[in-house]
Amino acid sequence: MTDTPDARSAAPGLLLRDAALPGREGRYDVLVEDGTVRAVLPAGESSPAAAEVRDLGGRFLLPGLWDNHVHFSQWTTQRQRLDLGGTTSAAEVLQLVREALAAPEAGGSGPSAPTPLVGYGFRDGLWPDEPGVAELDAVSGDHPVVLISGDLHCGWLNTAASQLMQAQPDDSGLVREDAWFPAMERLQNGTALSTADYRAAAEAAARRGVVGVVEFENTDNITAWPQRVDEGVDQLRVEVSVWPDKLQDALARGVKSGDPLDERGLVTMGPLKVIVDGSLNTRTAWCWDPYPGMDPSHRHACGVEAVPIAELESLMRTARDGGLTAAIHAIGDRANTAVLDTFESLGMTGAVEHAQLLRESDIPRFAQLGLTASVQPEHAMDDRDVADRFWEGRTDRAFALKTLEESGAVLRLGSDAPVAPLDPWVSLAAAVTRSRDGREPWHPEQRISSRSALAASTRGRVEVSAGDVADLAVVDADPLDPALLTDGGAQLRTMPVAATLVGGRFTFEAL
Repeated sequence: MTDTPDARSAAPGLLLRDAALPGREGRYDVLVEDGTVRAVLPAGESSPAAAEVRDLGGRFLLPGLWDNHVHFSQWTTQRQRLDLGGTTSAAEVLQLVREALAAPEAGGSGPSAPTPLVGYGFRDGLWPDEPGVAELDAVSGDHPVVLISGDLHCGWLNTAASQLMQAQPDDSGLVREDAWFPAMERLQNGTALSTADYRAAAEAAARRGVVGVVEFENTDNITAWPQRVDEGVDQLRVEVSVWPDKLQDALARGVKSGDPLDERGLVTMGPLKVIVDGSLNTRTAWCWDPYPGMDPSHRHACGVEAVPIAELESLMRTARDGGLTAAIHAIGDRANTAVLDTFESLGMTGAVEHAQLLRESDIPRFAQLGLTASVQPEHAMDDRDVADRFWEGRTDRAFALKTLEESGAVLRLGSDAPVAPLDPWVSLAAAVTRSRDGREPWHPEQRISSRSALAASTRGRVEVSAGDVADLAVVDADPLDPALLTDGGAQLRTMPVAATLVGGRFTFEAL
């Protein structure tokens, strides 16, 4: 998208005094007028007239950060759900459900149906036991319980919830992929989120230096986000996607990728989003090789082709001809091959979302085809153990950020929130260190530099320059300083942010 200043930007003449710039010596005064950086001058050498002055006290000024893959409503809702993120077995999850249902606020069955208990964040790929409907029924009775996996690709439902959501578990006890997504969408649409909820989530993002997100929620984003902005959720720029079931409606409206959707220019039209395969933890990522322990003759031994490639090609062609780019979810190496083939056959631009496992021969094709690799580095930290088990012998080409970069691919970092936190510093640290929680780096040869990670989080801009849109972040330390990596990247993960500006307007300030 092309960034444009917010029509309600700060009064002309905001002077950001005594700023440091990443990787550069000296201090600078930065003049912002009408939402644009007008001048970057050596500190104290001139005193431009300014209606407002902020002394940065030597803090570092950098381009504002983007999260290039979020599910914003689910991220907002996740803050209200039972947290299953730290569980390591089905038994632990069942105990948390038992305790939650025993709490007074859980409510009983009464004359009306009880509100479902919803949990989020379990990852069953390495559990010593298995989820099951009977076991969940035993601790929940007739109170509906919906437990969502950390990768969003499956749900663990009790009988009451299965009936309520019209979603039946398979032999594994879980509802997966195509059977799960409509149920999750109904659940999300039935969750009451207020403007205050969305504003709180947007403000939390702004406190981490975020100026924009790419929204991949499966809903009517074209209508919803301009309404939210009008209601005061105006802390972020939002590039919205459209899913296949809403593609024709988007085309009927005549919107094209990059078009502004609100009067202030905060919301713009983004890409068509299509999910081609599943996920690693759910063992549904579509791969060339079967998953360990799976019967090679089983139709899902290598994962799931969620959308037939012929259908994908038809959807992408329709989007292309209507002026939309595409962002295609592909995690397994076979899915990535098929998606790259489809982009090539259509001569189309866009992004491959996730690109987690790649054949070596496919890696150069991103640059050759002019495609963006939209990646989520924190997923590598979440999935390193399950990848070592289910992608054994192939992890040298999993989350292959350095190899992609060296091949000439454009990288964009994101979180996939709520799968990982909506916090670009978490993604940056994971990309630069390939480490978390004091563990040894996982495939350290795939680390990228701090400069590359910052550029992949700011849409290519590392330094603030005259003429830039004034989407800015003020932080306490130089993100390019190697000293931030001496503790495994913990300082980079927790980077203190002092201010964030969108179009020259403060969306967060603690100066």
